[in-house]
Amino acid sequence: MAASAAESAGASGDASAEISSWRQALPLLPAGSRQFEQISRKVADLSRRLDSSPAIPAPAEKSQRWKGGGVLATLGLLAWKLKTLLLVLLTKGKLLLLGLTNAGTVLSMALSFGVYWAVFGWPFAAGLILSLYIHEMGHVAALRHLGIPASLPMFLPGIGAVVRLQQHPASPSEDARIGLAGPLWGMGAAIAAYLGYLGGGWPLLAAIARWGAWVNLFNLLPVWQLDGGRAFHALSQPQRIAAALLLGALWLWTREGLLILLLIVAAFRAFKNDAPAEGDRKAILQYALLLVVLAAMCTIKVPLGVGR
Repeated sequence: MAASAAESAGASGDASAEISSWRQALPLLPAGSRQFEQISRKVADLSRRLDSSPAIPAPAEKSQRWKGGGVLATLGLLAWKLKTLLLVLLTKGKLLLLGLTNAGTVLSMALSFGVYWAVFGWPFAAGLILSLYIHEMGHVAALRHLGIPASLPMFLPGIGAVVRLQQHPASPSEDARIGLAGPLWGMGAAIAAYLGYLGGGWPLLAAIARWGAWVNLFNLLPVWQLDGGRAFHALSQPQRIAAALLLGALWLWTREGLLILLLIVAAFRAFKNDAPAEGDRKAILQYALLLVVLAAMCTIKVPLGVGR
C-alpha cells in the first residue's frame, strides 16, 4: 500500500509525498533485508533532491554569481536566506494554524501560558508562547517537507516545547535541516516582533524580540539534542572551527555573555573526532546566518518593567 502510494506520488512529481510514503514502508520491513536497503537508498536520494529544491528557490542568475564571489557572495547568500525566510513565514499561515487544531498542543500551551502569566504578566506571556510555538512549527514544517512522521508541538511549562520524531533522519544533513528550521522560524518571529516595535513603538514587542533572539541563540549550543548539536553533526572540522571563530568575533562585537558558552562548546566540538570528512555547506551558512542575526538582536535595548 505504502509502496503503491510512493510510486503514485513519484509519478506525479510530489517528492514530499513520495518520501513520506517510503518512510511509512520502512518499519514494515526487516532491518538489513535487501528491500529495506533499497527503500533506504530511495529515501536518502529523495532527501537530497528535496534539499536541493527549497520551497522558494533563489533565481538562477543569482545562484551563479554566488558560486564564485568569495566573502561578498557569502554575505549576499545570507541576505537572500533572510529574505527567503521571511517570505516562507508569510506563506505558511495555514501550517502555523495546524498545531492549534490539536487538543494536546492547545492544552499544554494553555498550561505554559498560565505559568508565564503568573511570572511575567499576560502580554509578555502571550508573546513568549507565540514565539515558542513558531519555533516548534519550524521543525514541523521541515519534518513534513522531508516526510518524517512526528508529533505536533507539546509545551512543557517553564521549560519550553518539544516535537517528538517517530523516525530517525536519514543523514546528518537531514538532521541539520530539521534542527535549524526551528531557530530559523524563531528568528523570523523575533524579527517580526522587532519590526512591530519599530513601527508602533510598543516596548513590549522589543522585549519579546530580544527574548526570542536569546532563546533561539541558546538553542544553537552544539550539544546533545539541541538544535545546534544536530547542526554540528553535519559540519566538517574546518566548518566547526569557522563557527567557533565567528562566535568569538560576535562576542567581541556584542559582548553577549551567552556567546562565550557557545564558543567554548563549539571549540570543544571542533576538535572532537566525530566530524564528517565533507561538511554540509548549507548547514554552516544557515548556522552562521542565525548566529549573526540573533547575536545582533540580543543587543536590543529594552525599557525596564515592560512585561506587565
